[in-house]
Amino acid sequence: MRRVLLAASCVLMLAPSLTGAQGRTTAQRAAPLEPFRPRFHFTPERNWMNDPNGMVYYDGEWHLFYQYNPFGDKWGHMSWGHAVSRDLVHWEQLPLALAESDGVMIFSGSAVVDWRNTSGFGTDGKPPLVALYTGHRDGHQDQRIAYSNDRGRTWSKGGVVLDLNKADFRDPKVFWHAPSSRWVMTVALSPEYKVQFYTSPDLKRWTRSGEFGPAGSRGGIWECPDLFPVQVEGGGTRWVLIVNLNPGAPAGGSGTQYFVGDFDGQRFVPEGEVAQPLWADYGADFYAGVSWSDVPAADGRRVWLGWMSNWSYAQEVPTSPWRSAMSVARTLTLRRTPAGLRLVQRPVAELERLRRGVPRTFAGGTFTQASAWLAAQRDLPMLLDVEMTFAGASSAAPFALQLTTWPAESLALSIDPANRRIALDRTRSGRVAFHKDFPGVHTAPIRIANGEIQLRLLIDAASLELFAQQGETVMTEIFFPTGDSRALSLSATGTTPRVQQIRIHGLDSAR
Repeated sequence: MRRVLLAASCVLMLAPSLTGAQGRTTAQRAAPLEPFRPRFHFTPERNWMNDPNGMVYYDGEWHLFYQYNPFGDKWGHMSWGHAVSRDLVHWEQLPLALAESDGVMIFSGSAVVDWRNTSGFGTDGKPPLVALYTGHRDGHQDQRIAYSNDRGRTWSKGGVVLDLNKADFRDPKVFWHAPSSRWVMTVALSPEYKVQFYTSPDLKRWTRSGEFGPAGSRGGIWECPDLFPVQVEGGGTRWVLIVNLNPGAPAGGSGTQYFVGDFDGQRFVPEGEVAQPLWADYGADFYAGVSWSDVPAADGRRVWLGWMSNWSYAQEVPTSPWRSAMSVARTLTLRRTPAGLRLVQRPVAELERLRRGVPRTFAGGTFTQASAWLAAQRDLPMLLDVEMTFAGASSAAPFALQLTTWPAESLALSIDPANRRIALDRTRSGRVAFHKDFPGVHTAPIRIANGEIQLRLLIDAASLELFAQQGETVMTEIFFPTGDSRALSLSATGTTPRVQQIRIHGLDSAR
């Protein structure tokens, strides 16, 4: 998470009740005059939110903690907000979990189920939830511990467990490494472009075991690391090391890079060339991507999400009384490509339960026929899940898909098959003048196999998540339309691909 302290003159809002939100969904509290409030993405009832933290599955609940300011709608007074879900789609906001106190802010970290009670914090034969987080005070950062014995509803702080006497040493991600029967912590030395690994028998005593970096992108500070095994499509497993950085991302500002390799319980060894970064998301608005721990083996998925904003302008976005949302939860796999293993992301299957009725379907035809069919689709819902497949694209000229929200407002997605690039243009997407870095055209590579291009778009009130080539290329962008209509159109100026299929699903709100 970003570590820039705000001036004391910052205007603060009254603190929300820490108990009044108990048992109520965000939907029940959303005011009708909040046009940019997400309908199927998590956002707090009010005030500022950034990095997801402490993500852990326990007793049927997906826990989402997050960096939160209880007093205002800009960064400051960092604490951990808390929400839970039973399906990764519908979220219940709970009282504040870990609050700033004694001048120590609660920065980013992780949570695990201590199944073996190695920490000794458990009671009545039940495993505790244990959180490891960065404490920040007067320019000093250390790693601290807290625990809960009531399913994460209340927490006790246990003090400092690791201190290097540094100003920038943060964001511990902890997991149980079964082959070596001990805990592993991944933590960032931010301005040094390094990640360090520590091991522990009990979550309290930590011994350094290895280090990674500098490597990949060094355009900004490194933070919010994660390390986990991922299944390879077609068989096998590799380890993925996540390193978020700010600035230096492809779309400018903050972003999420990754490395693929092996981990032996002490050291991470990358495979292939690590000078050039690999990016999890090429849009402007995916940061601090981090995965859930303790997902049951019967589920078997690696699931994560990210903060759906960008440090370049996050504190200026035109939303009220809240700022920021999370991306949808996504499953992760690795795919073999000619260039090496690449991360693949797909929206969790649970999201499809929001699809309503029978989808509007174009069964296949020419590009011109598909364009005419789209033009005839009147009164599209605000919330959309759109799937498109194009064939014979390798020899096609550039073509575009537009999402129009008002006569003069649109998001434009351009596909350039010859150069294997896609671009998302939000310069005319609605309210863009609130910050100079917000409007722009952002590009991403796209690999085309057998001439086919597959697109899936998730469209909320004020965001678009694009999953191209079954999640091999991903772009996440927020936008702020002044109109509430939805229309889709296709256009091209040269040789066009065949449109194999279009399916437009309307979505119900998760609120």
